[in-house]
Amino acid sequence: MTAIPLPAPPGCLAGVRVLDLSSFLPGPFCTQIMADLGATVIKIEGPRGDAGRQLPGALHEAVNRNKRSVVLDLKTDRGRALGRRLAAGADVLVEGFRPGVVDRLGMSYPAVRAVNPSIVYCSVSGFGQTGPLRDVPGHDVTYLAASGVLSFRGGWDDSAPPRPGVPVSDLAASTYAAIAILAALYQRRGTGEGAYLDLAIADAALSFASTRADPCLDDHGPSSAHLHPSNDLFDAADGVRIAIGAVEEHFWERLVVLLAEEVPALADPRFRSADGRREHGDDLVALLRRAVRARPAADWLAAFAAVDVPAHRVLSVGEASRSAHARARGVVADSDCGRHVLFPVLRDGAVMGDMRSPAPALGAHTEQVLADVAAGKEPWIP
Repeated sequence: MTAIPLPAPPGCLAGVRVLDLSSFLPGPFCTQIMADLGATVIKIEGPRGDAGRQLPGALHEAVNRNKRSVVLDLKTDRGRALGRRLAAGADVLVEGFRPGVVDRLGMSYPAVRAVNPSIVYCSVSGFGQTGPLRDVPGHDVTYLAASGVLSFRGGWDDSAPPRPGVPVSDLAASTYAAIAILAALYQRRGTGEGAYLDLAIADAALSFASTRADPCLDDHGPSSAHLHPSNDLFDAADGVRIAIGAVEEHFWERLVVLLAEEVPALADPRFRSADGRREHGDDLVALLRRAVRARPAADWLAAFAAVDVPAHRVLSVGEASRSAHARARGVVADSDCGRHVLFPVLRDGAVMGDMRSPAPALGAHTEQVLADVAAGKEPWIP
């Protein structure tokens, strides 16, 4: 298969070489963050490819842009030997197998460190490399359950904690992995030493969940302690959902003034303090829901904007990506293969992420990379 040439990677991570042995979401999203920032990423896939290619939707395309795809069968002696030769020239290796699998594939940390002592090697797994759950299989929803995330209600009158529609634990792990890798690379500049990073997806989710818990992470107090009745989703008369975020006192006071004629009961002393609003939250939410249902969303959004109360219509991802604000920020890029949200941080007014190529076809760069390896050339230069 003819390789797809890529231009020299720009960005603050230009020159960083990443070998990606991961699949699905947690590992690939981590390495895509690095690719967006200019790192050269070679994605090693088995003969059948990343299993994420077979999932419905555009997951694979969304988390594998700016990478090169090389097919290697790591179950064979030749595949393992080629994998280690690539690892020998890498700065970073990311793998997302269950514990023990990389040992059988000849790509474990000791095996890679033997050919590259300065490698930053990151293992991303469900429950980590140690502990009684290390060998237990899972997916995002089970890690959310194991970490406490699913114990929190999302809205005031939810009958049960909902499952987030976005894979929170997977994305939390991706983000922490990228941060840990960059920290290890920074430290390596002074020591010359690599590192082994053991990241559990459930641990990352637990870290996120802890921001909603009791300071001592104890299980006591009302389950709604993290909620505010005036910080929720409300349906307008035309069925459009509106998010209202009147949490701080000054926003709440502006909301009370705005609704003084329609909902005079908001001035009730019961709702004067945040504690009172939570204590009588059922009554308060009922009042707000009736009020918002009385007018169409456009009327409410204009009214909220006029008094500077946080509110926004609930958008789809497509609507959000096409919004004037997203376009003005420059975080969305269009390609022949669709729309992409780049690394969403601006540096000196410009987006740090860069769109160089869409997710590659399976094995698109195998011929070129392996030819370079065989010829003793630098396989990391696109």
